[in-house]
Amino acid sequence: MSLKQQLTEDMKAAMKEKEAGRFRLSVIRMARSAIQKLEIDKRRDLTEDEVIEVLAKEVKQRRDSSVEYEKAGRSEEVAKLNEEIALLTAYLPQQLSEDDIRSLVQEAVTVTGAQSPRDMGKVMSALMPKVKGRADGKIVNQIVKEMLN
Repeated sequence: MSLKQQLTEDMKAAMKEKEAGRFRLSVIRMARSAIQKLEIDKRRDLTEDEVIEVLAKEVKQRRDSSVEYEKAGRSEEVAKLNEEIALLTAYLPQQLSEDDIRSLVQEAVTVTGAQSPRDMGKVMSALMPKVKGRADGKIVNQIVKEMLN
């Protein structure tokens, strides 16, 4: 079953749960809406990888918003966003551990022959297709900087 089909089935289940599934329903609808918007923009159905990218982008937006709400002292909004993040990450592939990311970065550095921070672009371009949707870009970026310095 594709990810889009899974979202549709989960949306139907949340609708049947009425009051208990209301929050889950709203989050799934939002995710499906983002996917449909991109499909309309591209004028074609999205591939599974593109759907994962959309969901990862939605999770990233919520993490960024969560940080801002936390700075503003709005704990109820932070809690709501964390619930949304947890719900959306269930649809994403298993995230890579920091050790896995480090080994992939080391491999990319070796393959590209990078030696200084100036070569960061080469490393990132070789690395990102391998970790797309499975690791946060900020973490990958930090590890690459760390290894090139």
